[in-house]
Amino acid sequence: MVTSRMRIFGSLAVAAALALSGCAQGDSQTQQTQGASATPKPRATFNPNGVAGDNKAYFDQTLQDLLASNEKADSKAMVQALVDAGFDKSQMEVTYDRTSIDLEVDYVMVSVKMPDGNCLLGHRGTRGYSSMVAEPMKTGKCMIGETQPIDW
Repeated sequence: MVTSRMRIFGSLAVAAALALSGCAQGDSQTQQTQGASATPKPRATFNPNGVAGDNKAYFDQTLQDLLASNEKADSKAMVQALVDAGFDKSQMEVTYDRTSIDLEVDYVMVSVKMPDGNCLLGHRGTRGYSSMVAEPMKTGKCMIGETQPIDW
């Protein structure tokens, strides 16, 4: 009986030692991961003659910076942020801020047609920000439907 108790105790001691060493490794891995994720991402750069895909990170960064300070930025603020960042205003489209019955919209979309003919589309809405690169419509425009004149 003493032998079987010693085996059980020995097995438990080995299991505990392995569990504790696993915790220690997990802690160091977590710290390394946290340290790596705390490293700031390099800022995206803009190529005014570049393709939409190459400029998407800069487009996103520009709008996300704006939305971080004003999560309900209106269409004019979104267009102006992109203009200030170097995007061509004459190639932009933006949706309205108010509905046809004068209610605040749930989302605003803005687009920029890039020199390669593709569109950068950004969307701020009730669930945050999203974006994509898309081919233009058959009309040559980036968005479907009526968009707001950008006359400011």
